[in-house]
Amino acid sequence: MLSRAYALVFAFFTSVLISHSVLAKELPDFTELVENQGAAVVNISTTQVVRSNPAMPDMQEGDPFYEFFRRFSPQMPREQESQSLGSGFILSSDGYIMTNAHVVDHADKITVRLTDKREFSAKVIGADKRTDVAVLKIDATGLPKVALGDPNKLKVGEWVVAIGSPFGFDSSVTAGIVSAKGRSLPQDNFVPFIQTDVAINPGNSGGPLFNMNGEVVGINSQIYTRSGGSMGLSFSIPIDVANQVADQLRSTGKVTRGRIGVTIQELTRELAESFGMSQPNGALISSVEKGGAADKAGIEVSDVILKFDGKMVRSSGDLPRMVAATKPGNKVEIELWRKGAAKVVSVVVAKMQDDSVAAQSEDKQDDGGGATIARMGLSVSELSKDQLQELQLPGGLLIQSVKGGAARSAGLQRGDVVLALGNVRIRTLKQFADLLKQVPQGRNVALLIRRGDVATYVAIKLDEK
Repeated sequence: MLSRAYALVFAFFTSVLISHSVLAKELPDFTELVENQGAAVVNISTTQVVRSNPAMPDMQEGDPFYEFFRRFSPQMPREQESQSLGSGFILSSDGYIMTNAHVVDHADKITVRLTDKREFSAKVIGADKRTDVAVLKIDATGLPKVALGDPNKLKVGEWVVAIGSPFGFDSSVTAGIVSAKGRSLPQDNFVPFIQTDVAINPGNSGGPLFNMNGEVVGINSQIYTRSGGSMGLSFSIPIDVANQVADQLRSTGKVTRGRIGVTIQELTRELAESFGMSQPNGALISSVEKGGAADKAGIEVSDVILKFDGKMVRSSGDLPRMVAATKPGNKVEIELWRKGAAKVVSVVVAKMQDDSVAAQSEDKQDDGGGATIARMGLSVSELSKDQLQELQLPGGLLIQSVKGGAARSAGLQRGDVVLALGNVRIRTLKQFADLLKQVPQGRNVALLIRRGDVATYVAIKLDEK
């Protein structure tokens, strides 16, 4: 009995040791990665001089009382220094460094500190706010540099490591996994972000995201947080996107992007069905800039772009990145879906203007009566000649009221203008009614709706006749 008891105890401890050994093998070891790559990660501190005088009233220098207040008001400090911290990594041994554009934005002085405590003044070679990428240069040689990897080979669930200076704590290492790829964030149309659960905090911005081979696959750029600290939602710029920007910044100091002059929206399953498509893949065109590259190529409203220059457009967010990455002047083929069939057109990509601002205006509303479209739950009327001229439209129907049903569920509002049903432009009430008669009960139809200066397709499921 005693020998049997010893055997059971021995078997138990053996199984525990084996389990511990297997677990240890499965858990990643980051020590070698940090030892080999940590020296190429830098701390970046910036100083900005803020010029102000709280004692001075808000007035221009030409104001007759300006000089009086300047001389006799209490002399408060007129220049205050604002400091911030970030991270970066060395691209080349001669001192080129990559970081985020927002880390060095408006900085009057930039100091780069290496892991060996040496400090250098840095100058900005170029910064691109659209992708949040900046390139710095310090006067040094023989520096350790990072190796760049291929973010396209990253897999969701793969281990990744961040090194940076959160809250000023130099060379801090955090780890996690890739949570998702190709994330689109509001106001960031040109970056397919890598989402991770790596702990990223203020000061990590601009630092590298490494794969397990010790290669940089991204730049840590943004976090989603309600507390100001890490909540497991971190977003990194893929290094291939950043490197394309950095190459242009190093050669010309600025970034040139392509454009074709269209407004697009996401293709929902309901909209895809209304256009006769089996899958909701592609970018739906809701407006075409007159005289633009797309207009010259014959691209029309309601076209769905399926491929751009041979690359699949799986969602609307893919297209801006593809077009922007194309050199202006290049001629590319676009495969699109039009009226139930695929079609190929060629377009010469134009140049994107910097910080263009579109003028905003409001459509006039008519208080007159209109025809009721019972199957949609709305009342519409034809636009007057004056309204057509003011809106610069060849035709359309003004929504007088939304009575409920499908129209209200789709978010239509009084004052919206119906421009098209599917890919057919609407000019008269009779034409609109005749088109609706051809649509079976319960089918989705796509209405092109203009609200203000923006035109968008909306899917509406028709009620019974």
